[in-house]
Amino acid sequence: MAAAVKYKLYEPDPAKRRKGIVFTKTIEKTSADKEFMKLQLNEFEIGRRHLANMMGEDVETFTQQDIDNAIRYLFPTNIYEKRARPQMKHPDDLFPKQKAEQWGADGRPYNYLFYTRQPQYFSLMHDTVSKLKEVIKKETEMLMSGVTVPDVEPINLTRSVWIKKSNLEAKLIEEISDRDYDDFLALMERLINQRYVSLVKGHVLEYREELFAETMKVEIEPLQYDDNGRGFSTGEGMRKTAHATVVVYDQGRGNITVNGQRLSEYFYTIPPREMIMFPLQFVDMLGEVDIDCTVRGGGLTSQAGAIRLALAQGLKSFTSEELVDRMRLAGLLTKDLRLHERKKPGQKGARAKYTWKKR
Repeated sequence: MAAAVKYKLYEPDPAKRRKGIVFTKTIEKTSADKEFMKLQLNEFEIGRRHLANMMGEDVETFTQQDIDNAIRYLFPTNIYEKRARPQMKHPDDLFPKQKAEQWGADGRPYNYLFYTRQPQYFSLMHDTVSKLKEVIKKETEMLMSGVTVPDVEPINLTRSVWIKKSNLEAKLIEEISDRDYDDFLALMERLINQRYVSLVKGHVLEYREELFAETMKVEIEPLQYDDNGRGFSTGEGMRKTAHATVVVYDQGRGNITVNGQRLSEYFYTIPPREMIMFPLQFVDMLGEVDIDCTVRGGGLTSQAGAIRLALAQGLKSFTSEELVDRMRLAGLLTKDLRLHERKKPGQKGARAKYTWKKR
């Protein structure tokens, strides 16, 4: 009888496995990104230490807020666009996040959804469907046991909205289409309509954005100081075609100048003066600060409106967050977008018509 032949499966060495072009290019790009971020982080730490030494602060406790204050002190600027101002941020805040390595040593992807080209998105959809099935199963079990009213508290979603498409892309580090985003919203809406959605509350709130954080937050710039140690704050405002820049100085006597002239000399009527003085009266700082205004363009009424907005913006640094919120509710921090409406051809004015005559 012939001896049985034993066959041994061929198992290639992972180190000798032939890697594809995509795998090779991905590994090279990942390595290059790591080296770039390492270099940027090193330069940021060096700059942070030099800046702390220049300001006479402790290097170990020099935070990002201290860096921003030092940049504003050392490089004062009147550039309106904040993104164009000098800044020094952590590399993680300046450069977009990169995906982690998705390949193993054998050249195979970690995620089984890798070849869908959107593994993070489809993983999210898969997890959401799993949560939905879990909630439906719980509801079925409770109905079978005779419980018709859920014994859990519902989720309060009145002051939040679903995450925006751009923020979802940043969270997943993937680009998604409008249709994919609509599918995601439809699935999440179906999930929150279940009775026992509170069981997956964390998953739902992870993709909700608070309305308060978007609409109620007002940025307050810290006070700046001149060579004499006197605190001041600046503000800019517009009304129609008028542009105004206001500098509010601390420890003042209530002096107000407009383009080098006194307030009463520049605005010879009462209504523009009252419009300008209203922010000071609202925050109860009459006679406590000096104000230097520079305004151009427009008429006296539009110039007064521009100065009022700029003055309110400058007073934010002298008040508390609660008072700033009251100023916002009073409309002092809101730009008036109304413009002069042009005259229409064939009409007496912008809206007025000529008297119609039959004969």
